[in-house]
Amino acid sequence: MSTSFKSIRYFIAVAESGSISAAIQELGVSQSVVSAAIAQIEADLGTLLFERRARGMSLTHAGHQFLRHAHQIEVAMRNARDALASRPHTVTGRLNIGVTSLMVGYYLPFLLDRFRRVFPRIQVQITEDRRDYLEHLLVSGELDVALIVVSQLQNYRALETETILRSGWRVWCPVNHRLATQEKIQASDLAEQSLILLQVDELGDATTALWNAGGNDLNVLIRTSSVEAVRSLVATGAGCSVLPDMLYRPWSLEGDRIEARPLAHPLAHLEVGLAWRKGATQPESLSNFLTAVRPTLDGHLSATGGHLR
Repeated sequence: MSTSFKSIRYFIAVAESGSISAAIQELGVSQSVVSAAIAQIEADLGTLLFERRARGMSLTHAGHQFLRHAHQIEVAMRNARDALASRPHTVTGRLNIGVTSLMVGYYLPFLLDRFRRVFPRIQVQITEDRRDYLEHLLVSGELDVALIVVSQLQNYRALETETILRSGWRVWCPVNHRLATQEKIQASDLAEQSLILLQVDELGDATTALWNAGGNDLNVLIRTSSVEAVRSLVATGAGCSVLPDMLYRPWSLEGDRIEARPLAHPLAHLEVGLAWRKGATQPESLSNFLTAVRPTLDGHLSATGGHLR
């Protein structure tokens, strides 16, 4: 038996009231039901959430941590109820989504699929462009939401963001390359290699800075907007590249293997997420979108360990 949402409600009531006897007065259920629910949660989590005392119950450190998550679950369920209570399959309207070229293939399809399943009658318009221009469209109100690299925002004071993925960086190299034998790679080692540069979403800027840190002139073999071209060129030994883990796949389209090794001095994580204009109230189309896709984001990322491929 796994933890239910009702059990989480019981846990919150006990945590906030400080005793089971006080909680059951609010909940209208028996003491045995609440005690069994808390025992089930503790069994599922593998840790004690309460210290039992003669005059009540106090949260352990793990209990305080779980209480924060329990409140988040409660809020998510309330938001979902509000959206579903309006019979989403009958809701009409228009949603304008912005997306960069990198995000189109990696993230947009499953977000769009989820949204259309929940709100099939809302018309969706998608604009693909550079991140800086999409920011301009968000601020001016021409877009409702954008799927972009939020760690590189310029108009952060005017925009709200929600990060859905944090990705580290690694060096890509061919199987038999000497760098593939190293546990971690120094910037000075990269300076000696030909660079295959993925020039989308400003990824190339971070790579160029790292390459230059090796102390030598930049030796760029090619600047390309194609991830598959980078994979093929690296796999066949044309050069090396430094890219976020979210893009890594150990094989090129031709079936040649690619190795990836961590950097000795890691770059700042790349954060992918949703961005929208700050305001006192959210437009209904944006609220509907966030309500629909959040469960999908949580489930998909947990199933893939944080990587979308």
